[in-house]
Amino acid sequence: MKRPVVDYREFRLSRLNEPRFAHLWLLGGWIVYLALYFITENMIPAERCHVIHCALDDLIPFTEGFLIVYCYWYLLLVGSLLYFLLYDIQSFKRLQIYIMITQAVAMTAYILYPSIQLLRPDSFARDNLLTRLAAFIYAFDTPTGVCPSLHVAYSLGIASVWCHKRDCSRAWKGFMILSAAAISLSTAFVKQHSVVDIFAALPVCLLAEYLVFGRTKLNRWIESGA
Repeated sequence: MKRPVVDYREFRLSRLNEPRFAHLWLLGGWIVYLALYFITENMIPAERCHVIHCALDDLIPFTEGFLIVYCYWYLLLVGSLLYFLLYDIQSFKRLQIYIMITQAVAMTAYILYPSIQLLRPDSFARDNLLTRLAAFIYAFDTPTGVCPSLHVAYSLGIASVWCHKRDCSRAWKGFMILSAAAISLSTAFVKQHSVVDIFAALPVCLLAEYLVFGRTKLNRWIESGA
């Protein structure tokens, strides 16, 4: 079994600033994101939100089978971060920073230009496990704060970091690309996002791509192992 590059059994909060554990500070980005998520979800009324919609949205039917792909995103996100955390700290830093950049841009957009989508079906043609799952997701995840889609941005970030790994096989890289594409499509088919939200995530990802992988001070810091 592959051994972790860092022995986290020796971790204590008092050691957080040690070089071998300092990358864990990046997980704090999730605390900031969740705080901003709470603000945008609960303190911006739907009446202030701009409706996001395009003609293509009306041609895409709700398809409950895509719920499997949509929820696979959670496994892909947690699994990738955990794998990198254990076996590839540089890739962990790249992915976490990529996510934080997309979060910062998206949350700024949600606050300055509040968005909402009105695409969710009022009822489902079938009653099964997947439609009940869709109803559950709709219940706790409001249709506001949607443009750009972080579901899409994270997926593209995950695929990008995997594809930049030199020791990663072509087959696995191809699987990651297909996963990101399928997840992005699923957001439209389960009516969680407009097609506009998907395309709006692309320039956000290009910015993150440049900052994380381009010739920037941030990239040099990541590669330095500091």
